[in-house]
Amino acid sequence: MKRDAKTVLVTGGAGFLGSHLIDRLLGAGHEVLCLDNLFTGSKRNIAHLHGHPRLEFMRHDVTMPLYVEVDEIYNLACPASPVHYQHDPVQTTKTSVHGAINMLGLAKRLGAKILQASTSEVYGDPAVHPQPESYWGNVNPIGPRSCYDEGKRCAETLFFDYNRQHKLRTKVVRIFNTYGPRMHPNDGRVVSNFIVQALRGEDITLYGDGSQTRSFCYVDDLITAMMRTMEDTPDSFTGPVNIGNPGEFTIRELAEMVVELVGSRSQLVFQPLPQDDPKQRRPDISLAKSALNWEPKVALREGLTETIAYFRSVLTGEGPRVVLPASTLGSTAQTAAAADAPVRSGAEAAPIATAALAAVRQAARHAKPQAAPKAANTAASKTSTPAR
Repeated sequence: MKRDAKTVLVTGGAGFLGSHLIDRLLGAGHEVLCLDNLFTGSKRNIAHLHGHPRLEFMRHDVTMPLYVEVDEIYNLACPASPVHYQHDPVQTTKTSVHGAINMLGLAKRLGAKILQASTSEVYGDPAVHPQPESYWGNVNPIGPRSCYDEGKRCAETLFFDYNRQHKLRTKVVRIFNTYGPRMHPNDGRVVSNFIVQALRGEDITLYGDGSQTRSFCYVDDLITAMMRTMEDTPDSFTGPVNIGNPGEFTIRELAEMVVELVGSRSQLVFQPLPQDDPKQRRPDISLAKSALNWEPKVALREGLTETIAYFRSVLTGEGPRVVLPASTLGSTAQTAAAADAPVRSGAEAAPIATAALAAVRQAARHAKPQAAPKAANTAASKTSTPAR
């Protein structure tokens, strides 16, 4: 169905999910402003769109106010993997909370519709299985994962209060485990970890006994649901709505499938389970089925095959070199050196993340956001006044 073209802001647009969302928005005929501070996102994820007349890139941190003119906002900005969000937990909380406040203030001033990319982590280590949207969760508010879990919960609170108090058109989706091409090789998530280890012929690291369960949704299915939530539901439908694949697999089953698909000789090794790691996670998608007419189409084996092909190309140097959050490292020489560096493990990536985050903060303190060359009638070129 042909839709009216809009100007759409995507925060976290150079990240895994954001870049796929931008592909789809441009394909639907919209103008897109991609906003990212490049801490975990990478311009490589949108390099194939370089020169697109309806795409503009702006390097900016959502914890800082933003003055642009858009019709819709998808708020995806926040580190989403434990190795990244636990690196600087205070900044992670600020990104969720201050970022939500800034984007909601912008939406309020513009009268724009806004969608929050929330997470299944709001359910914590659930005592109800599968998890419906009505479940309030079982979250440790003071643990090492709390910066992300509670930050996202607070962001949801803000979205619903802006809806009730200011009649803002808000949508909230709760995203369960999602995988696919453009995942960061060093993000510490189970799918990327297993694939990278299997491709290298290394032992596959499982935490606990591998009996904990997860549900894995392929990125294409996830983006379809996200866009339907924004475009195909009435303003009265605010969510939250679970978006994920209800097919449930143990972590051990996932590891064995990856080893089989890669054709690797990797062995499974077991390490202690991290604190507050959920033992089971599976979405109840009844609401998504009824309100969005949506359910996932891509089976795990099919999606893993595509994802393995992507990581194989990255590790062999034949595909986009998505190696580290490096484009935030500062000088041209540093960035060039980082782009040529090998893929690192999560532990080895921590010093790189430190340098990247420091550069992001320095840029936020001392520089105004810089936009890429402007397309005709671009969002960032229009006159704006502060959001409140």
